[in-house]
Amino acid sequence: MRYYKFVLIALLVIFLDQASKLWVYANMHLGEEFVLFNVKGLQWLKIHYTLNPGMAFGVHLPAPFGKILLSLFRIVAVVLITIYLKRLIDKQAHWGLLVSLTLIIAGALGNVLDSMFYGIFLKNNLPPDAPFAFLHGQVIDMIFTDFWQGILPEWIPFLGGTYFAFPIFNIADSSIFVGVVSIILFQRKFFPKTETSQEAIPAETSAENKIADA
Repeated sequence: MRYYKFVLIALLVIFLDQASKLWVYANMHLGEEFVLFNVKGLQWLKIHYTLNPGMAFGVHLPAPFGKILLSLFRIVAVVLITIYLKRLIDKQAHWGLLVSLTLIIAGALGNVLDSMFYGIFLKNNLPPDAPFAFLHGQVIDMIFTDFWQGILPEWIPFLGGTYFAFPIFNIADSSIFVGVVSIILFQRKFFPKTETSQEAIPAETSAENKIADA
């Protein structure tokens, strides 16, 4: 019973992720977008239907074996993190750490499902250079934080003069991002330091002094 809360969180994230992807697939054309929030003329949040053949936030590995390696890596990572999460639950670790790991697992699973099955069941999802459909489905991305896009100033090291736009992502990517950032920001709370040997020194010294006084 102590695992059910985290299973429910993971299932909720996976459901929202898959539901949003399939809604976009069923109701939008590839490349189509619409404004989700328009605040004082700033259209900063859009839904933009795009396909990502590789990693999170638009990063991808070269074909034909990059996608297979990425999918297998995700599956192995999910298994290992799940085993680690179970041990932490048994040890009653900080709830924030448990939730963060659950979000990472759910996000990874959400994108793994795309890779495993979208190439088989969704029309026009399989890349033309894919050797086979299984594990080669493209991830559906749609969340576009369009704060700014354009040519970066020349004074920016390495990137100056290049075109920049915020990456398009999905709920699974967001779940992974929130989980990882939470662990980084709150690592001191999530991983409290145990008592060190230095804390035991005063007690030992006090005992030695009592013996000496006797």
